Amino acid sequence: MKYVVTLNGKNYEVEVTETDAVLLNVSEASAPVVAPVAAPVAAPAPAATAAAPAVAGEGTKVPSPMPGTILSINVAVGQAVKSGDVLLVLEAMKMENDIVAPCDGTVKQLLVSKGSTVNTDDVLVVI
Repeated sequence: MKYVVTLNGKNYEVEVTETDAVLLNVSEASAPVVAPVAAPVAAPAPAATAAAPAVAGEGTKVPSPMPGTILSINVAVGQAVKSGDVLLVLEAMKMENDIVAPCDGTVKQLLVSKGSTVNTDDVLVVI
C-alpha cells in the first residue's frame, strides 16, 4: 500500500508491504486549500460574577499551588509572620494543604476569605 505522510512541512510518499517499507518520494508540503468561512458573531460578554481583588504594591506574593477552596485563614493583615508559618489551609481533592509563608515579613494583603474558591497561581497573600 502507498501512503503520503506529512511531517514538519514535508510530504513523504511511502510504500509499505508485509515485510518492509520503502520511501518513494519526498516533497514540500503545500498548505491545504480551505474554503473561506464567515466569521462567527461574537456572543455578548457574560457579566463578571466576582472579580479577584487587585494585587497592589510591592511584596512577596504567595500563589495558590493548585485549584481548591480556602478552609481556614490563620493570619490577618498587619500580622508578622516567619518563613514556614502556616498562612491558610487550602482544600483540594479532599486533602487539606497548608500554605506557608515563603519568607519572614508582615502580611500586607489578604486576597481571599474562608470558603473562597481559587485557581492555580491565584495570589492568596502578599507579605
